[in-house]
Amino acid sequence: MSDGERLQKLLAGAGLGSRRQLDAAIERGEVQLNGRVSKLGDRAVAGDRLQFAGSRYDVVTDQGSSRVIMYHKPIGEVTTRSDPEKRKTVFDRLPQVEGRWIAVGRLDINTSGLLLLTNDGELANQLMHPSSGVDREYACRVHGEVTDEMVARLKTGVQLEDGMACFSDIIARGNEGSNPWFHVVLMEGKNREVRRLWESQGVQVSRLKRVRYGPVFIPARLRQRYTEELSPRDVAVLREDVGLPAKNTGLTLVKQRAGRATDRTVDARPKDNNKRRAPRRGSPPRSRRPR
Repeated sequence: MSDGERLQKLLAGAGLGSRRQLDAAIERGEVQLNGRVSKLGDRAVAGDRLQFAGSRYDVVTDQGSSRVIMYHKPIGEVTTRSDPEKRKTVFDRLPQVEGRWIAVGRLDINTSGLLLLTNDGELANQLMHPSSGVDREYACRVHGEVTDEMVARLKTGVQLEDGMACFSDIIARGNEGSNPWFHVVLMEGKNREVRRLWESQGVQVSRLKRVRYGPVFIPARLRQRYTEELSPRDVAVLREDVGLPAKNTGLTLVKQRAGRATDRTVDARPKDNNKRRAPRRGSPPRSRRPR
């Protein structure tokens, strides 16, 4: 039957995993459609119900569109929705969204700079997947002497504990004696990869900031802890860059809550009735600090 949408596409669009991961979950019998274990090829239509990973979802018509924001992350915030240690998270300061914000990759607590977030799970997965070839650029200050031989090794590839890794490009950006600055480019985002690559050469990264993710550069006007939204045209270009078509009205998932089976979730923060209204459609994006 050709009506409806494939389950793995629906689940991926809700940010619940990549299509490959969700294909495997369906094959393992971990997804139920209307109370029955689903199989690859099953499709859902508006009004159906899905169950996956301990949660239940209603399938509804999606009238929304893909949104992407840039967030200038400061040092000291973690890229997680809730932290057991009660540290500040990047999600504490984001504007409201229909659905939920999904972080495109992570920045560790000691790294600042550009963090992309989107309500489009399919786009987030494509931007993060190595097969898409989306590179990331970082500015880093290195403590210690950096030789031409070290730079050559880092571009050729060195063995880390989780496999071979390298910078696709390294550009010197000024020298402060034993603390030179470099811009480095990675094709994937393994945990602490920039720091571990430099540490493999006997030097330490003392400052690290992400300045670009794919075609998106952090603008100089965007201050720390502020957000700026990409225009619909820029979002369409971003989707095209990773091989995705323009997003049309389709289906989406609404997570069920106890006693409120069709309550759209995601932003668990308390509502602020005094917050400023969102700018009218067509207004230019602007930096702002959400309350």
